[in-house]
Amino acid sequence: MQLWFSEAQTPFVDFSLKINKILYTGKSDYQRIDILESKEFGRVLTQNGQITLTEKDEFIYREMMVHVPLAVNPKIKKVLIIGAGDGGFIHDLLEYPNIEHIDLVESDPMIVEVCKKYLPEISAKLDDEKVTIYYEDALRFVRWKENEYDLILVDSVDPFGAGEILFTKEFYGNCYRALTDSGILINQHESPFYAEEAATVQTVHRRIVQTFPIVKIYQAHIPSYPSGHWLFGFASKKLHPTGDLKAENWLSLGLKTKYYNTRLHIGAFALPTYVEDLLKDVE
Repeated sequence: MQLWFSEAQTPFVDFSLKINKILYTGKSDYQRIDILESKEFGRVLTQNGQITLTEKDEFIYREMMVHVPLAVNPKIKKVLIIGAGDGGFIHDLLEYPNIEHIDLVESDPMIVEVCKKYLPEISAKLDDEKVTIYYEDALRFVRWKENEYDLILVDSVDPFGAGEILFTKEFYGNCYRALTDSGILINQHESPFYAEEAATVQTVHRRIVQTFPIVKIYQAHIPSYPSGHWLFGFASKKLHPTGDLKAENWLSLGLKTKYYNTRLHIGAFALPTYVEDLLKDVE
């Protein structure tokens, strides 16, 4: 008998993986969590039946969230991560010598514990002395912060249910106040390819544009995500993602990456025409 996992990416499109075995299934106060072992993508974390990450391609998402802002502002010292309880962002952030402290706000403690047990390479740095984990509501947490963080990484889930607050204008306004004068906000922007996700792209972009003076979209190819074409948002009070790129400084660090490089950094902000047209009406 063959075992397959299928994620409904649209009402008419499924993404399916052949599974060796189910390593973990559990239900927290927030969601169902599964760890699957697949033939092609290695171990797979799913939340409510939706793929969060796979061992094979999680490095793409992680590197494009972390290295893009650090290559623009190498002086980043204090970071706030919202979501991303798997710990992947922390793994890469701690490679930078200037990073002094990381606050991780994760609503679901079970995600952290499951990832520590079943995704140990990704979550290896969660217990680092520079990291503080808060299990609480992200909107409430960031609401009381002002001029505190140099970088905020928002690993928001889809804008439904509990994750909806991370797509509101209020949330982005609170993030703006929580950032220092040279602070940067990076968030996942969904896929522009399918109609439902494209509408979310427009909504999120509109709310961030209303809040930050500098907002640019960049992209990456992530095979396990819907359509494989994924967008990210770069928002800042004064730093431009390509005009202020410190390529030589970043290269001097000698960091080992599998996807990100400073040439790709420039190219990632050159968007396909259909994405430019999608964003045109909301800028």
